[in-house]
Amino acid sequence: MEFAFPGPLRDKLVAAVLSGAKTTTTGLLAGYEVDGEPLPEAGQRLTVIDSAEQPVATIELTEVRVLRLADVDLRHAIDEGEGDETVAQWRAGHEEFWNTAEVRGELADPTFTVGDDTPVVTKRFRLVQYGSRHS
Repeated sequence: MEFAFPGPLRDKLVAAVLSGAKTTTTGLLAGYEVDGEPLPEAGQRLTVIDSAEQPVATIELTEVRVLRLADVDLRHAIDEGEGDETVAQWRAGHEEFWNTAEVRGELADPTFTVGDDTPVVTKRFRLVQYGSRHS
């Protein structure tokens, strides 16, 4: 499980996972489709990777949903652990990230933009193991 791209944002998100502040995350459904990756499922355990590409923790997915971006709720937004207090704050930060050249490059779509109907994959998880070994 890689949060964002290597660098300060990933470091912040990984620290939030390790502290227990971050228990949800959101990705674009388009990212799974472009990569030909199956959607994750509840019960899966994933290794969290830091900016140095090192495993630092194991999380277990407890819930996976595909929603329209407009349908993400406040509990999910708060549980992302980034300090957002409203869905609007959460959405503004995510739209800013998803509309970057890096994300557009990853999706191989230089004109990609998000809107209310953009499908997103929301994941709720729990920290299972701090460190690289599975428990």
